[in-house]
Amino acid sequence: MATLTFHLIFHTHWDREWHLPRAAFHARLIDMLDDLLDRLERDAGLQSFLLDGQTVLLEDYVRARPERAEVVRALVQAGRLQVGPWYVLADEQIPTAESLVRNLLLGAADAASWGGRLPVLYSPDAFGHPECLPELARGAGMDAAVIWRGLGGASGQQGDRYRWRSPGGAEVNLWHLPPSGYEIGADLAGDAGSIDEAWAWVRGQLIGRATGHEIPVFIGADHHAAPRDAARLHEQLSELERPNRVRVSRLDEFFAAAAAEFRAAPLLTGPLRSSPGYTWTLQGVHGTRAPLKRRVSLAELWLTRAAEPLAALARRRNGRDYRPMLEQAWRGLVQCQFHDTICGTTSDVVARETESRLASVQAYADEVVRSAAFELVGHDPDRAREQGVTQSPALALWNPAPRARDGIVIVDCTFFRRDVPVGSPGGRTPRTGRGAHAFSLHGPDGIPLPLQVLDRRTGQERLDARRHYPDQDEVDRVRVALRVPTLPGFGTAILTPGASHVTRPAETAEVQARSLVNRHVVVTLDHTGALLLYDRASGARWLDVLRLESEGDAGDTYTYWPVKRDRAVRSQGPIRVRRVAAGPLVAGLEARWAMRAVGRSGGRKRGRVDVRLTVLLHADSSAVRCLIDVDNQATDHRLRARVPTGSTGAAVVGTQFGHTTQGIDPVSESGCTLEAPTRTAPAHRYVAVPGEKGGVAIFAPGFFEYERTAHGDVLVTLLRAVGALSRGDLPGRPGHAAWPTATPEAQCLGATRIELAIAPFRSLESLEETWESVFTPVRGLWIRDAIGLAAPGGGITLEGAGLVFSTLKPVAGGDEGTVLRCWNPTDARAAGAWRFAEPVQSAHRTRLDEGDPVPLVLEAHGKVVRFAVEPRATATIVVR
Repeated sequence: MATLTFHLIFHTHWDREWHLPRAAFHARLIDMLDDLLDRLERDAGLQSFLLDGQTVLLEDYVRARPERAEVVRALVQAGRLQVGPWYVLADEQIPTAESLVRNLLLGAADAASWGGRLPVLYSPDAFGHPECLPELARGAGMDAAVIWRGLGGASGQQGDRYRWRSPGGAEVNLWHLPPSGYEIGADLAGDAGSIDEAWAWVRGQLIGRATGHEIPVFIGADHHAAPRDAARLHEQLSELERPNRVRVSRLDEFFAAAAAEFRAAPLLTGPLRSSPGYTWTLQGVHGTRAPLKRRVSLAELWLTRAAEPLAALARRRNGRDYRPMLEQAWRGLVQCQFHDTICGTTSDVVARETESRLASVQAYADEVVRSAAFELVGHDPDRAREQGVTQSPALALWNPAPRARDGIVIVDCTFFRRDVPVGSPGGRTPRTGRGAHAFSLHGPDGIPLPLQVLDRRTGQERLDARRHYPDQDEVDRVRVALRVPTLPGFGTAILTPGASHVTRPAETAEVQARSLVNRHVVVTLDHTGALLLYDRASGARWLDVLRLESEGDAGDTYTYWPVKRDRAVRSQGPIRVRRVAAGPLVAGLEARWAMRAVGRSGGRKRGRVDVRLTVLLHADSSAVRCLIDVDNQATDHRLRARVPTGSTGAAVVGTQFGHTTQGIDPVSESGCTLEAPTRTAPAHRYVAVPGEKGGVAIFAPGFFEYERTAHGDVLVTLLRAVGALSRGDLPGRPGHAAWPTATPEAQCLGATRIELAIAPFRSLESLEETWESVFTPVRGLWIRDAIGLAAPGGGITLEGAGLVFSTLKPVAGGDEGTVLRCWNPTDARAAGAWRFAEPVQSAHRTRLDEGDPVPLVLEAHGKVVRFAVEPRATATIVVR
């Protein structure tokens, strides 16, 4: 019989914030690490310790203990303290793929500064895992991973080691934690005199699943300090296991010893979101504190599709280096994506702190966008102030996509009315101006463009400069829709105002009673507040679209559970309708109504939800843009929007770095004693359902939760209103998932906004393009004190059938350069090219982490870089 080797992995799992605020866990972290560093220095038996796979813990520690930084560094360099690879142990299904990449980049940079990174994608407590995780691991230079939830209990999942392959072909060796997870060996480190019984249980759990002779034994638990006597525990287990071996190991040492055993391991593909009868996967978190998730998604979008690209383009033109500000923004945002934080499974104090952190992220990103855009078009606020410019406006346009685009831009234009003096009175006489007046906007060729005024109101505007106090003014703010000329990929244009001139657009949208009409679609508001959508190209029509419904929620922040004998209450109206935009560029209607909501006590506990639905239709688009403003005054319920698709065919669901197809699987709760299966699922960007005449797609700015019913309907979660962190009385999940804590703010009372779009589903390729057009349109920046603006020539264009843009950003670290990334959603190898209006000096194909560069050939005098992307894979190019 072959000898077994048990690898003792001493560790702690540290929730940075959870049922207690961050400060409380920070105080405990300082005490734990003080003790750990002392033990690592003097206890030879504690040869290594795994610090939970996230470097943010060291950042937190040395903020309070800067004098111990060198002790930490020496232990990391010696391999005694294992840190990284993550910056934060994030949830992996809610953030975008680019957020997860930034998380790993920050973790790698921090670990390198400490002296070394754990080369294993360690994810011990995430609530399920996306199918792109192997690609993220290999893209960060790792070929091994450890997970717990989301795998096990199904046929063929009885073992402890697998090979997990992403859709793009990246593969990692995966070790699966036992049903009790990373806490399996916690009791071994106790003070009991004999560990025979405890070890017999642990050994049985591990041996029963082992498909190799190298077996890791995790010894630690949530917020646990290092064992008092690791050497004694090692000796006791060694004595019990003779002739087998017991050693204290690093996690990477286990994978190195077991490398040959993984070659014959079973192959896994797809996301890992279910562990029937094995352990909780807690998939109900995707609808918890939904307003917080939506705010995170908008911050991700603003950073990746505005702040980072503008920073990179400005730097390419010898502008400032915005990476320090971007790093601060990303650190704040990724901290909000800690798995309990972004999942909403925290105390209310933590949720409030997260909102404050997100406000800081937004402020950093806004400053980068403003400053980088000014640099890109040559605007100098100091020079404008010194020359006394108050009313010389221009509109700077910018295309945040790597393809030529025109379209309809909505922008706020401001016109000076008077000074608003700030500070003690002086001799300066406040200036006055004429305010708003009829105007048109002219393109670079001097021709006036089609323009529609949407709104006008008086407000305040502050003009900031680096060498002067802010200039506070009263202004007229005029919101306009503008049909802009074609801009190249990542290109710019400057528009100038002139005398009013009416220009009729080639395509129009108009309001007809309660309908919005253009040449693509007709959308009508019915008496319940739902929509009727008619596709003029295919003749397909969909009724009762986005009708709201409420059902009781007896669950907690981890798990939705229906109220017994409860029935959903659907929006009935009556609605009050007003026109908000008459066309010809944008047509819009607003509907207001109130609906009942079902509380946890069913029909005996009703609440009220006030709704304002704004429906907008652009003249050039088939996408119906919907703003749903909800004032929730009901508790213990789930509010969703239903989209009847008329089809039971497989849906196309957006994922990180791609999409997947999902059929309608019957959900059976029989025999599920540990956790009932979840009917809802995560989505990114869209869910599209094909039909006989034509399909329909639902779009969102980022992450959202959806459910597909047996009849083919799609239900989108707008909010879950619950009041307990954890309940111990749920039939679908017996036992507490966390320490019982009241969470009244998780009831999501008050106002929240949901942005959605509905459009006919024409093709797989059109999905990403429609999403990009709706949520990352051509942007307009009104500059009221403009002097000598100039649009830089050219742009950057991505070529290649089906290729989807993912990022344009400055390189990480101190080197100069620009990172360009795209992914291939198709099942065929795709040829691609980046085309530059201005030549680049060099180009390299790299991993996701910008490492392992391979030079590429430059063509057309440095203006073209060609590459190929494997099916469902990514391609990262660094140009300098």
